[in-house]
Amino acid sequence: MSHLPYLLDTEIIVFISINELMRFLFIWISLLATSIPVLAQSDSTLAGKSIIIRGTVGETVNSKRLPLVGATVLWSGTSTGTVTDSVGRFQLATNSSTNRLIISYIGYRSDTLTVSNSAEDLVITLRAERTLQEVTVSGAPGQIDRINPIQTEFINQRTLAKAACCNLSESFETNASVSVSYSDAVTGAKQIQFLGLGGQYVQTNVENIPTVRGLATTFGLNYIPGTWITSIDVGKGAGSVVNGYESMSGQMNVELQKPDDVNKLFLNGYVNSFGRIEGNANWSKTLNKKWSMGVLGHASTLRREIDQNDDGFRDLPLYTQVNAINRYKYSSERFMAQFGVKALYEDRDGGQLSRFGTSRYSFGNTTKRLEFFSKTAKLYPDTPYKGLGLILNGVHHEQTANFGYRPYSGQQRTFYANLIYQSILGNTNHAYKAGISYLLDDYREQLGFIQTKRTESVPGVFAEYTYTYPEKLTLVLGGRFDYHNLFGAQWTPRAHLKYNISQNVALRASAGRGFRVPNPFAENFGYLVSSRAVFLNEALRPEVSWNYGLSLTNDFQLIGKKASLVLDYHRTDFQNQLIVDIEHPGELYFYNLTNERGVGGRSFANSFQAELNVQPAKRFEVKAAYRLFDVQQSMGGPFGEERLLPKMMVSRDRVLLNAGYALPFDKWKFDATLQWNGPRRIPYLREGYVHSSYQNMPIDFSPGFYNLNAQVSRAFRSGWEVYLGGENLTGFRQLNPIIGADDPFGPRFDAGSRVWGPITGQMVYAGFRFKPQI
Repeated sequence: MSHLPYLLDTEIIVFISINELMRFLFIWISLLATSIPVLAQSDSTLAGKSIIIRGTVGETVNSKRLPLVGATVLWSGTSTGTVTDSVGRFQLATNSSTNRLIISYIGYRSDTLTVSNSAEDLVITLRAERTLQEVTVSGAPGQIDRINPIQTEFINQRTLAKAACCNLSESFETNASVSVSYSDAVTGAKQIQFLGLGGQYVQTNVENIPTVRGLATTFGLNYIPGTWITSIDVGKGAGSVVNGYESMSGQMNVELQKPDDVNKLFLNGYVNSFGRIEGNANWSKTLNKKWSMGVLGHASTLRREIDQNDDGFRDLPLYTQVNAINRYKYSSERFMAQFGVKALYEDRDGGQLSRFGTSRYSFGNTTKRLEFFSKTAKLYPDTPYKGLGLILNGVHHEQTANFGYRPYSGQQRTFYANLIYQSILGNTNHAYKAGISYLLDDYREQLGFIQTKRTESVPGVFAEYTYTYPEKLTLVLGGRFDYHNLFGAQWTPRAHLKYNISQNVALRASAGRGFRVPNPFAENFGYLVSSRAVFLNEALRPEVSWNYGLSLTNDFQLIGKKASLVLDYHRTDFQNQLIVDIEHPGELYFYNLTNERGVGGRSFANSFQAELNVQPAKRFEVKAAYRLFDVQQSMGGPFGEERLLPKMMVSRDRVLLNAGYALPFDKWKFDATLQWNGPRRIPYLREGYVHSSYQNMPIDFSPGFYNLNAQVSRAFRSGWEVYLGGENLTGFRQLNPIIGADDPFGPRFDAGSRVWGPITGQMVYAGFRFKPQI
């Protein structure tokens, strides 16, 4: 859920060497320069004065007060809220649109308070529902945002802690909507699938700043440590126009720990049976009444060679990553801001084992990334429904790689700005946001002798109107106009509707257009780990799609227990798409789905999902979900043939079962997730096969497989928590993911096009979390 108003993201392009930038960064951190911070992530940030409310939520058992861990604290009629920590405490910024605070916990009667003194410490006691003599409506299992008209799933820290959650790509193990898998057998890159489409079609933001995009598409999910994350909002379908035009299948927003977080220190350590080691440290400090500072640090490495199928190739690349953020926050009655800098260095070394010496086939990738960001907000205490916000963001991304003897280099420099004003029309039932944005992307890529470069300059304007009929209906109509210097005018309309059929049943509908310019090499690193000849024979044009969605959410009683059912269907239709054609053995083609006149093939993705959440007993939660994909695209257009084929590497069916149980006060927690991934189409690359016609091309499918993950954790009153878990406990793995592994410099070598299942077997991990008691 998007807790704040959207602000202007301006990425400041710095045309100097990465070494100079890194040197400046470390000097800047060492001096602890005081700067303007990012706009806080809550509606109150733009709407009015923000004061922190603190309190505790608990229950009374045998005249003794006990804390409730994970209770929801939410401002009435908004999506702004938080959850209580391990001792029942919470803190939350005031909200200018309401002073009514809703506190809820599964199995307990919800309570609503009118907060008249924002400075007081609240002591809230909830009563178990079994003591009531009346029907009580309270939160149901599941994590769907009940307020947002966009179908949005909220993943909080409690959910993230169910798995090791070492980085963003590993944060979806218990999520039915997002699936993650390795994209090839060498690079170690993980790819997400959402609504049947790849991760490049999801607009992934960090605190409403577009982040995982461009050259960071392949490895960007690995650059966001899980211990930095406080929550993830996963929105399906067309997103808000305020965020930009690149959302095609959904929007994901990641919230990180803030400088004024109530938890001043958090430490985490992790090690697994493959030899991966990592450490994380989050630290925040209040400097004075208006200023606070935060530092987030991460370091991880894997130096052990693993080859479980004895094909001579490392199953996982050796790597080292160092990652840090230094940020500041300023807050006053009429002004609020945040400012910070991020720096990352990562080195990967995959391919054949070291024993092959100088003649080994190697994959190497070094990434250096520096990013500046700031968010500022002008507050209007006398008219709290008004707000003016600005986000500025600057990125310098430098990447070098090699695929055997084939070198790659890429550079991205980005400037992004978004200025937003919000207010009302007459009363709060009619609200609007409007603003201007600007995006400047400068890309330079070279693969072997193939060079690509482009500079995109895109000014834009947008407006979004929201009509609310209290407790019944919310309608959002938005549109933006952008002028692309290379591709002309682009109009992006989007609409969202939420209608409460009853107190427990909600219907949502959405429709909207998406637009993005692809980066064929950066988005398809896995296919480059091969001897395939690369063909880029036509100028690639933007991808354009329309997405339509419908969902139904129902909270109900199942055999006297709380339950929720979510049904949703989404369809994405492409007017143009980048086709990545690996149907020909030894060849990789990139071409447009349609020509400049819009004439050509078809490409679409249908997605249906049913998810049932039940709480059979107190502190015991069960999730069961089924997902169906029908994804097809036309192949062979430039060759005079068109055939509509199932898209590669997309499982038609997926089933997920998750069960979690916790003892009182989360002293012990147990979690297990079982997944079944159905068959998916893979390239037909049988020995001796020569591709001659798309019309008569044979089709091959991988088998389905099961995967089991589990974790147990133990918390102590001192603030320590230890956990032990395992992934792929069924031990299933694809035995021969690499074609021609015995001759990696020969014409048959291919490590990227037939990877459909786990490459490694069972993995066991252990770790600790430490959060000092306040």
